[in-house]
Amino acid sequence: MEPWLAAHLPVLDLALDAVRAVQRASARACRPADGIDPARPDPPDPEPARLAAAFASDRVFALGGRAVDGFAPLSGFFRTADGWVRTHANYPHHRERLTALVDLPDDVARPVLAQRLTELPGQELEDLAADIGAIVARVRTEQEWRASEPGRAAASGPLVRTGPRPAPAADAPRTGSPARRPLAIDAAHGGTAPLAGIRVLDLTRVIAGPVATRTLALLGADVLRVDPPDPAEIEWQHLDTGQGKRSTVLDLRDARDRRTAQDLLDAADVLVTGYRPGAIDPLGLEVPHDVVTGRVSAWGASGPWADRRGFDSIVQAASGIALLEGQDGTPGALPAQALDHASGYLLAAGIVDALTRRGDGPGHDVSVSLARTATWLLDLPGRDPQHPAAAPAPGNETVTHDRVTTARPALPGHDDYPHPAHPWGRDAPSWLAGRPG
Repeated sequence: MEPWLAAHLPVLDLALDAVRAVQRASARACRPADGIDPARPDPPDPEPARLAAAFASDRVFALGGRAVDGFAPLSGFFRTADGWVRTHANYPHHRERLTALVDLPDDVARPVLAQRLTELPGQELEDLAADIGAIVARVRTEQEWRASEPGRAAASGPLVRTGPRPAPAADAPRTGSPARRPLAIDAAHGGTAPLAGIRVLDLTRVIAGPVATRTLALLGADVLRVDPPDPAEIEWQHLDTGQGKRSTVLDLRDARDRRTAQDLLDAADVLVTGYRPGAIDPLGLEVPHDVVTGRVSAWGASGPWADRRGFDSIVQAASGIALLEGQDGTPGALPAQALDHASGYLLAAGIVDALTRRGDGPGHDVSVSLARTATWLLDLPGRDPQHPAAAPAPGNETVTHDRVTTARPALPGHDDYPHPAHPWGRDAPSWLAGRPG
């Protein structure tokens, strides 16, 4: 077998387990009420080549035949006065905060930023960045991370946290929301679309959250992604993770748009968010008590870093993964944004299970974090310090629509998504008609 996703850590095993979690949840959703259907075969194992392409989708993505660079010039590893940091500046506002952090102009070239960072200690950069909302992580060893307070918090609790949503305040009941039923399989679709008729409101960005909602769309859900008008999503990133969904723009700071979003949420079955815990609370949306909520965050809901921003690459740097994947003290990276993708599939699996259990009571909260997924990867057996170089993601596991080439779905039984990503923000803020009764 080709060394796809080859690394010091067992990335392919992580990918297999994450996608299998979706398969198992989908199988549970499709079984009859009286138990397992003995006539239903076990789901097939995911194909390693397909997994590799899906998890390294940024490596096989092409727009008009041209590959993309997944990171902006000011994103990456930089030496400091006492070690290394990793920055993330793909979005304009993050770049602006990073350059302001070190008193440099916003249009600074990478070499100038690199020289400036060598004059400062890594811990000071990380702390100051957290204070102003810039994205900088000091590169740590695995042992240092595990012994730290945020590292211990990241390792605590289940990989997928699920529990009933707390009861609403007695003096503030919500009315007008339609009654919701336990997940019922549409006989016309059988196991290929167990979420047919389910409505998912998607307030996610970047990779992990969009992978989760893209997977729910693959399983038949009507997924409507809602973005603010500014900053716009990175074009290629939206095209790479937006398949099967519709895309609309609403400014939740505007009263009219906020009412529209609330109407959508009142008629939804699932709300998925990809923001830090509490980050959307000031927006004023009220989540009906019986809606299933899914959330992915960088560092989890508890611990000293719960309110910090973070991305896959940043979690790799802070958790010790970057040094394990590097050489001679120089940090490196996993051969894919594996924490993002794995967390997305885990969240999708948890949401499917929550829908399957849903009755007349409260909905469930389902949450995952990139840092908890990182701990799972660090805990998996099968490290290979002498691993071969990772093989390029297989280009034959792609599909092209018009000018856009993307990886095929990782989930067995699906050769393509229901449709390519719609242009960002071009859909009406409404649910599709014809929901099963």
